[in-house]
Amino acid sequence: MKKNYNALHKAVKLALTSTATAGLLLSQSVYAVDDVQTDKAEKNIEKIAVVGTRGAPRSIDDSPVPVDVIGVDEISKSGNTDMLEVLKSTVPAFSVQTNPISDAASFIRPANLRGLPADSTLILVNGKRRHRSSVIALQGAGINDGAHGADISVIPSIALKQVEILRDGAAAQYGSDAIAGVINFVLNDSDEGGSITARTGEYFEGDGQSVEISGNLGLPLTDDGFANLSFQYKNADATDRSVQRPDAQAMIDEGNTFVSTPAQVWGSPEIKDDLTVFLNAGIEINNDTQAYAFGNYSDREVTGGYYFRNPLNRGGVFGDGDGNILVGDLTGDMSGKCPQVPVTDNNVLDDPAYLAMAANPNCFSFNEMFPGGFTPQFTGKISDSSFVAGVKGKFNEIDYDISLSTGKNESGYWLRDTVNASLGPATPTDFYTGSHIQRETALNIDLVKELEVNSIESLVVAGGFEYRDESFEVIAGQAESYAQGDLYTQGFSVGSNGFPGFKPEAAGKSSRTNSALYIDVEAQYTEDFMMAYAVRYEDYDSFGTDTNYKVAAQYSITDDFSLRSSLSTGFRAPTVGQENYRNVQTALDGGVLIDSALIPSNDPIAVALGAKELTPEQSESFAVGAVWNIADFHFTVDLYKIDVTDRISQSDKFAVDPNDASKGKVSFFTNDFDTETSGIDFVAGYRTQLLGGDASFNLAYNYNETEVTNQGLVTTDFKVSRIENDIPKHKGTLAWTQSWDSVSMLARANYFGEFQGVHADWDDTANTVSSAVTVDLDVTYHVSEDIALSLGAQNLFDEYPDEVADFVSGGEILPGNLLGAQYYETSPFGFNGGSYYLRATYNF
Repeated sequence: MKKNYNALHKAVKLALTSTATAGLLLSQSVYAVDDVQTDKAEKNIEKIAVVGTRGAPRSIDDSPVPVDVIGVDEISKSGNTDMLEVLKSTVPAFSVQTNPISDAASFIRPANLRGLPADSTLILVNGKRRHRSSVIALQGAGINDGAHGADISVIPSIALKQVEILRDGAAAQYGSDAIAGVINFVLNDSDEGGSITARTGEYFEGDGQSVEISGNLGLPLTDDGFANLSFQYKNADATDRSVQRPDAQAMIDEGNTFVSTPAQVWGSPEIKDDLTVFLNAGIEINNDTQAYAFGNYSDREVTGGYYFRNPLNRGGVFGDGDGNILVGDLTGDMSGKCPQVPVTDNNVLDDPAYLAMAANPNCFSFNEMFPGGFTPQFTGKISDSSFVAGVKGKFNEIDYDISLSTGKNESGYWLRDTVNASLGPATPTDFYTGSHIQRETALNIDLVKELEVNSIESLVVAGGFEYRDESFEVIAGQAESYAQGDLYTQGFSVGSNGFPGFKPEAAGKSSRTNSALYIDVEAQYTEDFMMAYAVRYEDYDSFGTDTNYKVAAQYSITDDFSLRSSLSTGFRAPTVGQENYRNVQTALDGGVLIDSALIPSNDPIAVALGAKELTPEQSESFAVGAVWNIADFHFTVDLYKIDVTDRISQSDKFAVDPNDASKGKVSFFTNDFDTETSGIDFVAGYRTQLLGGDASFNLAYNYNETEVTNQGLVTTDFKVSRIENDIPKHKGTLAWTQSWDSVSMLARANYFGEFQGVHADWDDTANTVSSAVTVDLDVTYHVSEDIALSLGAQNLFDEYPDEVADFVSGGEILPGNLLGAQYYETSPFGFNGGSYYLRATYNF
């Protein structure tokens, strides 16, 4: 099969290089279907997309590349208000995980399109590049390790007109990052009316309660413009799907009443005061000129837990690594005569040696401060803002669009219920550990002209220029979060335990600029055959230049059956953060908590370990498919193949001193491996009259497989396995939309194929997890033309992934709940079970 596919790839690639070739293939899918209309003409209203073309917006059936359009009705009925979850439930090729205990990746979750990392998908708002988040996903569940993408979750559904998803490589059109595709969020541009929505819900387990209020208002801006305002405010409690850790329970069983139950929580974080405001405005200056502006401000606080610090053995805080409690001599000259406290059972608090130590004022153990151990709580305060202003119009038959944009994302980090052990009893237990700030500014000039050529029905030529300035800044934490106290020489760890603060020497701003030129041609050779060509040249002041191309074609065999195909190259530039960032974190490595430092690839330690200066990832994409409309049925199929070389990711962790594990490990970003991603999208849609109302049925299926074709020097077998197997190869949805005079309904079944379950990024826990089906239901009753009440459920039948299985590590069989988790956190449908919600909407 693979041999035949490669032969087909070569044949069509050769055909695409010739403008004389007409037998090209088309793929098109429409996952989202708006509410069914009774009038047949309204049933067949074409969906129009802006993304993927420089010319006039076109019907997605006429596009030479696959574009999905998700309408506002589909978004509102999805049952989710987190945009990541909306896309996951609507587009099978899109996936996202819950990411508990993943540092800042728990706050801004990385998502994947076609199995590629979050920063391989370009995010646009109103066709303009969206700035990145300030979070680099250092614990990105394997596939996203080190990913540095945009924060999609700040975009509220109520602010949108539609979402356009270009599932094709588009770097030749849009620049870096568009390897897997492009997602364009089109903002609401209504100049009248509005809505207010209130929503509340919780999980069937009785936790995770959420309350949200959102609104939209459209206003005229004189007689020739509009101003559309949207807001969303929500709070959500944390969830808990934990069981008590066996080591914690053993301490409780032997009389230690200070241990919490559970000692460590696996669940979704708490979200507080999540506020987002969006503005979209435009005004006609004259018949040929329009000014526009849009932007947002968002702010939220997210808190999640870390791993439990066992008071009997946590190195650098409670244990000395030799089976004893870590005891500090406070005299300064080691004259305190502190006794050794061996750990002989699961409760040292009543042992004579411990009591003798605690009675000596010259001696100190953190068991005195935290007799039941502790579990650090990590809080991120995320703020996001952007503003885009521009003018567009026509001059001498040339359409122009000139814009200036700026964006900023800042994440501040706080750690509580923890210690800087080297400070001894003087340590604070709450720390500000520092902040990250991502800033981007861009100038864009886009020109489009339609030319008249006798032998061609339509020829549209576009060209443009882009200049971008990007920076990544690290703000140092409070001194106590990184200070080296006097007890360091006695084996006590330095820095706020769990997430040491950023030191002044690691703080600072790193910047980069780049400029680009592109040309884009769309030629409608005949009524039935069109081709598109694009070339883009980029110049970065860091690594140099890069040039990419794209060729695409669409051929209508009949009015109802079309073929299309595309071939393109692409690239993803290393981000400023990936090139310069330093960080120390505490994470599990083989089931043991260790401190691990991320260092730049040009650091002498990294160079000694084989690191080299980062260069762009390079990609080659090929897609082929077809679309067929017959009566009330709509079928589409896409085959695709994406080869990515020199992929950028976080390396394996290397011991600083192989003979002394207490000194921790280091990692760095590297271009180290190549992958081949191939797959197929299939979509079928049907509209009919059913049960006295209007109905539509939509089946969407995605098969996606990634193979690491060149493992590189510092990429481990375990990481290869995570990249290839953590995301299900099979995913699909079957949706039924039904509407009557005053009631409408959406029922959807979601299929998730087998995937590799991994717990705590521990290779020995890897296990194949069973496929699953979840069901979502949303029922809306229209009380009047203005008021609607909805009741819905996500995962209606309360489906959970398989429980973490017992596993073998170091020749010993260990329980799956060793760390307190019940379920694999890599589950593509989460591990919180089912939830329900109530929603009320007032339209005016």
